[in-house]
Amino acid sequence: MKESVLDVLMYLFEHVVDEDMEDLDPDREQLEMRLLDAGFPTREIDRAFVWLDGLAEQGSALASSGTNASLRLYTDEEMTRLDRELRGFLLFLEQSGLLNQTTRELVIDRIMALHADDIDLDQLKWVVLMVLFNQPDRELGFTELEDLVFEESSPYLH
Repeated sequence: MKESVLDVLMYLFEHVVDEDMEDLDPDREQLEMRLLDAGFPTREIDRAFVWLDGLAEQGSALASSGTNASLRLYTDEEMTRLDRELRGFLLFLEQSGLLNQTTRELVIDRIMALHADDIDLDQLKWVVLMVLFNQPDRELGFTELEDLVFEESSPYLH
């Protein structure tokens, strides 16, 4: 079975986030062992950790930068990865107040960091969930989107 970085991230998100958050402080080695035991290849695990590091770094950088109301123009590469449906969904989330300009940019950055050409709507929703989960002021948006993801798609099983 070919596993992707997103598969590893989704597994981590479902299995680590579901645990009691007060007792949750696993180090990278513990997480890596859990992922290896679950059958994920080392290469994809390493790439997932790089992706998560990028999420933390970009989140900090974007949080400290001011944002003004602006029109978002997508690059050719972004338009290749994010088809019309996905860009429309991002716009819907932003207009609904679930994403702001900062979190939208973080989602786009993390989608691009996956280096995958075949992103679908369910995968985009997972990336949005992961981004919102890592933003302390976006709990309501996270909860609303979590309901949307788990209602419309079957639970991820590894």
